[in-house]
Amino acid sequence: MNRFVFADPNLCIGCRTCEIACVVSHQADGKLTGVAPADFSPRLTLVKNAHVTTPVMCRQCDDAPCAQVCPNNAIVLEDGYVKVIQSRCIGCKTCVIACPYGAMNVVTKMVEESKGASLFKRMVPKSQALKCDLCSHREAGPACVEVCPTSAIQIIEAETLIETNKQKREAAALNAAVAIAR
Repeated sequence: MNRFVFADPNLCIGCRTCEIACVVSHQADGKLTGVAPADFSPRLTLVKNAHVTTPVMCRQCDDAPCAQVCPNNAIVLEDGYVKVIQSRCIGCKTCVIACPYGAMNVVTKMVEESKGASLFKRMVPKSQALKCDLCSHREAGPACVEVCPTSAIQIIEAETLIETNKQKREAAALNAAVAIAR
């Protein structure tokens, strides 16, 4: 079972600190300065409406529907998380459609392309799939978990999920025993 990041909507205040931390953690220099609005692409999305406020991010599915539909095998389960191999991604958006959580995004940026050894260079659009990568590049783990002011965002390890399920089963059995005794 893969570990994943989970957000509790009962604790989330919608401050968007998680989005900023995500973008900053994926900058080469680790700073937000100089990031154009068009380049502000967090790997999570804050859902905010009259009823709920919570970040939505990749659940690192064991069967990863996004990976199953990717025509170029650009999405793989490797190193303990589902990751996108950008060199294989063609930006087809099939993963966006397949993700049951809406956690996949495809962003298009202009990149410089050069043809062979010539000096001719031009700007061309390049699309790439973005999703939570559990900040695998950071020793401290996901930046969103670290910065959340209300601790609404937590990393869920397989062991935590197993223990939570055990506690729920025990509580259900206790409740059933109490109901029978009445």
